Amino acid sequence: MDYQAIFKRYELKYLLSRQQYDRIREVLSSYMAPDPYGLTTIRNVYFDTDSFLLIRRSMEKPMYKEKLRVRSYRTRQMSDPVFVELKKKYKGVVYKRRLSMPQEDAFSWLSGAVDKMPHSQIGRELEYFRSYYGGLQPTVFLSYDRQALLCPHSDLRITFDTAIRYRTDGLSLELPPDGVVLLPEDQVLMELKTAGGLPLWLTSFLSREKLFKASYSKYAHAYAHMKGVHSHV
Repeated sequence: MDYQAIFKRYELKYLLSRQQYDRIREVLSSYMAPDPYGLTTIRNVYFDTDSFLLIRRSMEKPMYKEKLRVRSYRTRQMSDPVFVELKKKYKGVVYKRRLSMPQEDAFSWLSGAVDKMPHSQIGRELEYFRSYYGGLQPTVFLSYDRQALLCPHSDLRITFDTAIRYRTDGLSLELPPDGVVLLPEDQVLMELKTAGGLPLWLTSFLSREKLFKASYSKYAHAYAHMKGVHSHV
């Protein structure tokens, strides 16, 4: 296995204007290095019940919440490997488990059509989740363009997402990443990901720019747009 399968970290989100984005990129150039993959278009298909139980519970801001998705970092055919990811959040800490399998197997397994469970601890966790909720199905395709930066001296990772878009048809990772745009062109979603604290230079910048954490769930905003309601997450 040549990918990271288990994550435990804080994920802090900030909505930036383009001017704020330009300023923080200038500051980060002294401390961070670009992710070797460069600009990436991330593609996700979220799984939920037919009543959207998972995202509706998440939007209630409980102490514990969880989501299930299939993800790729480029267009993938049905026989190509993708990531199946179970993402949980408890008391502000994000826990993520993921494994890789062919897209056609992932969709068939998660939808309950066939038993394709990988025989591993993560596979058992995903199978329990699938069995517990029952009747899971692909509900939303969600994609965005991401620039990522890495800190050479810590586990800090900073990502910048733009062109967040979704659709409710064509729920496959082999199709182009088209959809309804959720984030205006003049905004950028920044995420700070770390298992520890933030460095002083970064907290000083956030304070100086009067940047405060934002509650922004891409899936929640897609659901709210679909249903014509307002999202607070």
